[in-house]
Amino acid sequence: MSYYTYILKCSDDTLYTGYTDDVNKRLATHNSGKGAKYTKARLPVTLVYFEEYETKSEAMKREASIKKLTRQEKLALLPENQMQV
Repeated sequence: MSYYTYILKCSDDTLYTGYTDDVNKRLATHNSGKGAKYTKARLPVTLVYFEEYETKSEAMKREASIKKLTRQEKLALLPENQMQV
């Protein structure tokens, strides 16, 4: 099983970081208003970045490290061919 750390772009242009074992299902959960208190008030959200890991622990550690980054540092993670956030 794989685990993922992801970044979402919210409708108010803020970024949200989380981890999951199913990116598509988690995105749908966020957009249904049941994903997280933060995203519930900022719908819809769009997946702009994710990384894959072998263990839940690795994904959680990466989530914590991304959350410590500044907005500019998070934006720097996004591939150049992604839309500008």
